[in-house]
Amino acid sequence: MTDTTDNLHVMNRAALTKRLVGRLTNREAVIGGIGNSNWDLWGADKTRGENFYMLGSMGLAAPIAFGVAIAQPTRRVFALEGDGSLLMQLGCLSTIASQKPRNLAIILWDNGIYQITGGQGTPSRTAGTDMVAIARASGIASAAWAADEAEFDALVGRALATDGPHVIGVKIDNEPGRNQTDRDPIRFRETFMRAMAQGV
Repeated sequence: MTDTTDNLHVMNRAALTKRLVGRLTNREAVIGGIGNSNWDLWGADKTRGENFYMLGSMGLAAPIAFGVAIAQPTRRVFALEGDGSLLMQLGCLSTIASQKPRNLAIILWDNGIYQITGGQGTPSRTAGTDMVAIARASGIASAAWAADEAEFDALVGRALATDGPHVIGVKIDNEPGRNQTDRDPIRFRETFMRAMAQGV
């Protein structure tokens, strides 16, 4: 488990999203944050009904995933969120810590920029803000940086096998998403609701 951002390997968000989705065998829910997080989830497996694709609601992947985790405590739930998006709802970390959803994991993609709005620097880059340290200080004890792909896999495995909440921080490159999500929020909602109505 990596406690600091020192010497982290910069990884590729799309490749890691595929690795994550490939591990999910028990109808786990995945909430894709807006923009690239969402598009990579779509590209990884658009046939999964358990994927929820956010359109235009920046900062809400973790809160939505938290709601799903509370509503369905036997289902593992993952949020895929960028560093800029999480900053918009930073208080959700304290709420999640206080409620302690055992089945929730947040994967934080940190490239230090607001990529879909023009590449402006986030505090991760401009001030050295450590988002995983903020999660830990908020009360989420199981919060760590993934040093490389092998550690990412190990942290995902821990999130699938042990009580959370968990936060997995990943330093990523600036490759843009290659798969634009369909613009069909009603279909996404209905498909996700049907999937959530089925057991795990």
